[in-house]
Amino acid sequence: MLSPYRRIFEAPGSLAFSAAGFVARMPLSMTGIGIVTMLSQMRDSYGLAGAVTAVIMISGAVCGPQISRLVDRFGQRRVALPATVVTLSGGAALLLCARLEAPDWTLFVSALAVGCMPTFGSMVRARWSHIYRGDPERLHTAYSFESVVDEMCFILGPILAVGLSTAVFPEAGVLVSGAFLATGAVLLCAQTKTEPPVRAAEGARHGSAIRAAGLRVLVLTYIATGAIFGSIDVVTVAFAEDEGHKALASVALSVYALGSCVAGIAFGIVKVRGSGAARFLTGVLVMAASMVPLLFVTNLWFVGAALFLAGLSVAPTMVTTMSLVGDFVPARQLTEGMSWTITGLAVGVAAGSSIGGAVVDAHGSSAGYSVPVVAAALGAVIALAGSPWLRRPATRPQAPAAPTPAEPASPEKATPEPAS
Repeated sequence: MLSPYRRIFEAPGSLAFSAAGFVARMPLSMTGIGIVTMLSQMRDSYGLAGAVTAVIMISGAVCGPQISRLVDRFGQRRVALPATVVTLSGGAALLLCARLEAPDWTLFVSALAVGCMPTFGSMVRARWSHIYRGDPERLHTAYSFESVVDEMCFILGPILAVGLSTAVFPEAGVLVSGAFLATGAVLLCAQTKTEPPVRAAEGARHGSAIRAAGLRVLVLTYIATGAIFGSIDVVTVAFAEDEGHKALASVALSVYALGSCVAGIAFGIVKVRGSGAARFLTGVLVMAASMVPLLFVTNLWFVGAALFLAGLSVAPTMVTTMSLVGDFVPARQLTEGMSWTITGLAVGVAAGSSIGGAVVDAHGSSAGYSVPVVAAALGAVIALAGSPWLRRPATRPQAPAAPTPAEPASPEKATPEPAS
């Protein structure tokens, strides 16, 4: 049953870079919640903690695609390591400012640097694309696997960050997050044989990947999708608190991620049919429909069941989205293109968290579940309105076939070429 997953790891170095990518991605789910937990204890202010994490998200939304654009232009190792150093420096400054009781503004300045974290998920997927771009079935399975890895990060990361910060000392969660980032970045960038080569632009310098109309549709849809995730997090915590079991909120949210994991594993095994655009539209519509039961929640058991059901549409839609990105941008801009979708997701999460919290304050936690329902409906409308552009993949020269797993790339071909 799981043989398709075994086959993708037949390529030399694939298990190593995927494992390194998992470690490097753990901070995505640990840093924000770790900072909230830390500052709520050290500064006794959830408002300040939320504002600092919002600055990190905004900084990431601005810097993430630009860093990924540099990765496409100069190579993963030459860009990701310096960006990681900037992120770790910002994190260290944030911890020191919090411990030394420095003015609040110093926390926000430090947060700007933390937002420079590279999007390692995009880099890992770019490596899979480089290896299997001539084998759509294995590439589909590889993308499905990475979607499951993403969900595992979001299941384990918050539990680890909150547990360390509350049981050891306030800064422990953020410190371990930084250790994961440093270790994962070094391990991934050390593997130069699987790093995609730098592809110089033909003629004049190429513009941003976001100029592709199809990619813009994906990003706008992902903003709405991020609003689903952000609002569900906030509203579920509030609902659990109203029910007198606030600690169970993490269990309910883990069930949401578990549903996505199960669907992601199954989706990687099946042979996909139809066009990518049709699968994407189907996924977005199913996601919107799966949100409706949340309007009728009565207790935490109902919430858990509804979230598991809603999670089943997440991973397949994510996998299809990443495959579609490759249809709209040249191979030389693949990392940037994927990063734009992740940026859209982050912007949506920030907006959804804010709107969800406001609705809960004004109308109660049960009413708060209307926010993800509306966000999902908005995402469906955007996807349907943009469907003509989704069905028009960009025309570009076909990239040369990648070496098969039985014929590993030579060091000369696998090592990034210097940028022109």
